[in-house]
Amino acid sequence: MNAKKRTWKYDFKMNKGLYLLSIPVIAYFFVFSYLPMGGLLMAFENYKPARGLLGSEWVGLQNFIDFFTGPNFYTILRNTLVISLLSLVIAFPLTIVYALLLNEIKIKWFKKTVQTIHYLPYFVSMVVICSLIRDFVATNGFITNIMVNVFGIQRQNLLQNPDYFWAINLLSDIWQGLAYGAIFFVAAISGVSQELHEAAAIDGANRLQRAWHVTIPGIMPSIITMLVLKCGTLLSVGSDKILLLYNSSIYSTADVISTHVQRMGIEQMNYGYSTAVGLFNSVVGTILLLGSNALSAKLTDTSII
Repeated sequence: MNAKKRTWKYDFKMNKGLYLLSIPVIAYFFVFSYLPMGGLLMAFENYKPARGLLGSEWVGLQNFIDFFTGPNFYTILRNTLVISLLSLVIAFPLTIVYALLLNEIKIKWFKKTVQTIHYLPYFVSMVVICSLIRDFVATNGFITNIMVNVFGIQRQNLLQNPDYFWAINLLSDIWQGLAYGAIFFVAAISGVSQELHEAAAIDGANRLQRAWHVTIPGIMPSIITMLVLKCGTLLSVGSDKILLLYNSSIYSTADVISTHVQRMGIEQMNYGYSTAVGLFNSVVGTILLLGSNALSAKLTDTSII
């Protein structure tokens, strides 16, 4: 015991500066991540602000039952999963492809110019992005004109048609976040040994073959890590853009768990119900993250833990 105490005291003495630097970080997570967890008690109550957290009526699992048996449960869950899976299956591989293509640009000034131009949409305010999207898909918008003239669809405001929302959301996500999402893979590609590329080139491999047999295997641990993290957020579709785009006519395809929580909690002030839905979302996300990480560790010997 004394040896352990001496070891701890010695470590603290030698790294006192690091421990002091960690205090703001610990305080931040304690105040904004751990203290709010006491509010999860609302998920099991018919919470009334006037009565407080300890004075509100205890209802047990009733809020969860109301959500699971509600008329919109399957629609909300389907929309959340479809939007997330579209991003996982289409947008995520495109970030890898974009990083590979960017790596093939050998002229430095041109490469930096392309990167800068493609990064710009990510740093534009979401309000501005959604305003542009609304203008593009309006009845006489740029994208609507293309759809009418090329594909022969009926002229209409595309955001008033629930059949188009998933595609609009996916394409706007790719437009805004493709380059930024590829930063991690661009950095990983830079760490792939150039000697392997030179050896493959000597053996007669062209650029495509070197990318497939050298670059992708070299960044596979990074790909798996990001894929595991993506799987953990399958039910965590952000509400900010959807709230700025959707309307009552497209609830059938645009309403997701996060927007449902916002509408029930803030607009209808059903705090217990919205907390229960948020807790369900967090628990399922944690299970998906741990499950995908365990599967990755078993199949590929790569995990985030």
